Formats: sequence, structure tokens, C-alpha cells
Amino acid sequence: MSADGCSDPSVVEWEENKLMMMTACDDGRRRVYESGDKGESWTEALGTLSRVWGNKHKGGSGVRSGFTTATIEEREVMLVTLPVYSKKEGNVEKGELHLWLTDNTHIVDIGPVSENDDAAASSVLYKSAGSGSNEKEDELIALYEKKKDAEKPSPGMVSVLLKKELERVKKVLETWKEVDKRVPKLCRSPSAEQDKSTANACAVKITDGLVGFLSGNFSNGTWRDEYLGVNATVTGAK
Repeated sequence: MSADGCSDPSVVEWEENKLMMMTACDDGRRRVYESGDKGESWTEALGTLSRVWGNKHKGGSGVRSGFTTATIEEREVMLVTLPVYSKKEGNVEKGELHLWLTDNTHIVDIGPVSENDDAAASSVLYKSAGSGSNEKEDELIALYEKKKDAEKPSPGMVSVLLKKELERVKKVLETWKEVDKRVPKLCRSPSAEQDKSTANACAVKITDGLVGFLSGNFSNGTWRDEYLGVNATVTGAK
């Protein structure tokens, strides 16, 4: 595995014959590794998910993340829960649990899910809807440890039904789908414009590996990512 001082692994199956593992590392980063041989060997997933997330800002070890895969709106995605640390009284960090959505290319922070609790290790569970006449709604649930004073986890776990967050996930996926359809139209050749039956004149699918897309969504010095990921800040523009 890794010799980078990483621990607290969370492992999921991703695509065909591939495993993904998220770890908390001593350098303060969350490293993600992938394996195509059922865990016999691991390679850091640089350029995609590895080192995107962090642990604590100062001191202490990381905690196990919530990490699961799901098929939502006909798209394979990964759901991640991790604490985001902020300062509180006495210069002590507080962990606010956030939910993230990713398809191993795009990453969106869906938002906080732990209210005012100081969250530690977590899990995230997705239950798909049934089929047929007894069809039920799908559900998304977060489980997390709630810390007490001196960073001692409480004996139990807190369970939160993430109904609004699941709706937000679906809206994000709808946006990704719409942008995926819109972006290839930017690379039509003149001949393709004359022949509307040509679906796409690009030699390759330009949305493959496309992390973000900055287009006309700009206001107040912020250039917003069409995929709802990281925005760009523009200064000194004339």
C-alpha cells in the first residue's frame, strides 16, 4: 500500500474491477489510491481525487471518511463525507461534516450535514428506490461521531436523513448532464455546421476528463464554473 504515513482507509468499488481507497495522511492531506488488481497493488490517483481534501489544519490525526458509490439519475457517482475544520473559542478547531459529490472528475461541495455538532469519523449510506408498483423514494443517510470536550468521541453515532441534500445532488447531476451536452457544440467545424446531421466534429470527446468549464457566468469579480465546482476570482479586469 502507501508508505506516506496514511491510515483510516475507506474503500469502495468503482467501475469494473477497480477499487478506490481514501486515507488520512500525516502531511494533512487526504490521499486517494486506486487498484485494478483487487487490492494487490495501489497507485495514488493524482490528477483526480487525491490531495483534494485535507485533515485538520493544525496537529492531530485525521478521521475515517464516509465513502460510498451510487447510481443516481443514471450516473455513477461517489459520495464523500468529511469534516471541514474552523476555529472556535480557545483557538480549538471544530469539525463541521460536509457532503461531497464526485464522478471522479468533477467535485461539488453539497454542503454541511452535521448542524452545530463537532463531527469526527463518518459514514454515508445510499438506498436506491425500488421498482414496479411498490416503488419507494431513494434515501441518503449520514452517520457520524459527535465529539465531546477534549476531542473524545461520544459513545453513540448521530444519524441524519439527507433529503434536501439528495435533491441538491440530483440537481447538480442535471446540471452536469446539460453542460456535457453544451460544451461539445463549441468545437464544431464549419462542415459540421453546414451538415446538422453531424453530431460532433471533434476527434475526441472533449468532456472526458474536463474538470471545470468557465463560460459566460461572470459577475462581481467571480467567474463561475458551469459544473458548479471551483470558481475563479478575477481582479484588475477592464
